[in-house]
Amino acid sequence: MRHAEVLENGELGIRPLRNAAATATFDLSGDDVVLESRFSFYGFRYAEITGGDLSPDDVEAVVLHTDMRRTGWFDSSHAELDRLHENVVWGMRGNFLSIPTDCPQRDERLGWTGDIQVFAPTASYLYDCDGFLTSWLRDLAHEQAHTPDGSVPLVVPAALPGFGSGGPTAAWGDAATVVPAVMHERFGDVGVVRAQYASMRAWVEAVLDDTDGSGLWTGRMQLGDWLDPSAPPDKPGAAKVSGDVVASAYLARSLRLTADAAELLGHDEDARRYGDLAERSRAAFAAEFVTPAGRMMNDAPTAYALALGFDLVTDPPVRAALAARLADLVREGGYRIGTGFVGTPLVADALTEAGHLEVAERLLLQTECPSWLYPVTMGATTVWERWDSMLPDGSINPGEMTSFNHYALGAVADWLHRSVAGLAPAAPGYARLRIAPRPLPALEHASTRHLTPYGEAAVAWRREGDEVVVTAVVPANTVAEVDLGDGDVHEVDSGAHTWRTAAAKPRQHPPLPGLDAMLADVIDDPRAYRALLHTLAEHAPERVDAVRTGTVWGSRRALSTALMFTPPPVLAEVDAAIRAATA
Repeated sequence: MRHAEVLENGELGIRPLRNAAATATFDLSGDDVVLESRFSFYGFRYAEITGGDLSPDDVEAVVLHTDMRRTGWFDSSHAELDRLHENVVWGMRGNFLSIPTDCPQRDERLGWTGDIQVFAPTASYLYDCDGFLTSWLRDLAHEQAHTPDGSVPLVVPAALPGFGSGGPTAAWGDAATVVPAVMHERFGDVGVVRAQYASMRAWVEAVLDDTDGSGLWTGRMQLGDWLDPSAPPDKPGAAKVSGDVVASAYLARSLRLTADAAELLGHDEDARRYGDLAERSRAAFAAEFVTPAGRMMNDAPTAYALALGFDLVTDPPVRAALAARLADLVREGGYRIGTGFVGTPLVADALTEAGHLEVAERLLLQTECPSWLYPVTMGATTVWERWDSMLPDGSINPGEMTSFNHYALGAVADWLHRSVAGLAPAAPGYARLRIAPRPLPALEHASTRHLTPYGEAAVAWRREGDEVVVTAVVPANTVAEVDLGDGDVHEVDSGAHTWRTAAAKPRQHPPLPGLDAMLADVIDDPRAYRALLHTLAEHAPERVDAVRTGTVWGSRRALSTALMFTPPPVLAEVDAAIRAATA
């Protein structure tokens, strides 16, 4: 029995498995027996069985994962979005087996710290993984205690002693501070913070020892914004954002989380010290990497998402300028994803909180590659490691490192729960809830429910004419703060509640002047964008991919600039099509 995640040219796609044979061999007795592997497991969608007279009805696939209670659900009017969420769930199931692995199929299956660091909020909503992650954090602290400088290994358990042993690594080692903080926020678990506090301190002290005392963490080789979609297949760490930006941002964040943990546990002196260090790092980050006008020195989406999402910039006008530039970058990129492991969990929140909800929606619902929904259009049933693990022509990405079950990029599901549907904790363990749905214009309804320590909480919204109807269930012995985006923030007690609010008016798109239209207006108007690509496909098909993926969809660039050297007859057809589509 041979196993694989995908088919390529009608055969098992085994190259991504690398050295994993993913094969079970049985010697048949000649009698009717049930054969099942007991000492191994496989990550697969397809299996090839040879040497026996079997029918498909004789075969059953058994799902293996640590026994955890399902606690979170999401539903919407968008079938592909629901499939994405289901892929996130299946990715977690396939990788939460004894430890939180990166992937369940190839010759790896390791507890990569960076993956769970970004995914912990989503995981803690979908399943009751408090005990699971508490156990893994004990392993982390144990392995950390065996490093010479207090740094955290890239994988826990530390099965790769010779890999990444050059000192602390940002975003990966920060699992030591982030995961306990998430567990306290989501489960109200003070015990795990107390148990891990020494580990949290050891991690930030290891990083501080690796800095020059300026508050920044620079000069170290970092994995950075791993698997930025612009990185070449053989250089997954070649991101648009500098590793120094990522490392310095995480230093400030981990110092703040450690200060918060010290305050929670009553370690007042530690709380003051780490709080001061966190503020110093925050200020140093802003001084080094942010211009007074609100531009990042690395003009990349992840840089802006870090500055906003980690509250590294506090001046309101500068934050607004950063968010506006982030929205511009997303638009200029054709609403295709431009972030890797670090930026992906932050970008939608950064846009939403700054009032750019429609930009976040376009980014979420994009189906062109790279995007969250592109794998769904390719038949994916789990979240992929790369945005393009499978290329549009059905071939497997040529990079050596390609998995079709990797939950990290599915961290966006936490935003679906908190913002699209609108349910989040406002106090540890959901003792206080936040009900704040942000209805996406493209959706007719969305809902979520979560089994909190106090009972089931639920939020749902649906469109009725010019109104949005919001319903919620607040568990007993809790309260909820309600923010429907209309300026009226209030508190309600436990029970069932219904509100009605005016729906946002649909955006009106003006007629566009053909080739003289600005590229931002073309990409923002689905009618114009479809007309452009359809016309090119009909009259100059060789130019479609170049225009779609190579154009900077800027607000001061005319459409004609993206069509240089296009034959005049084709230009005339495009001009007429844009005008007709938007008239």
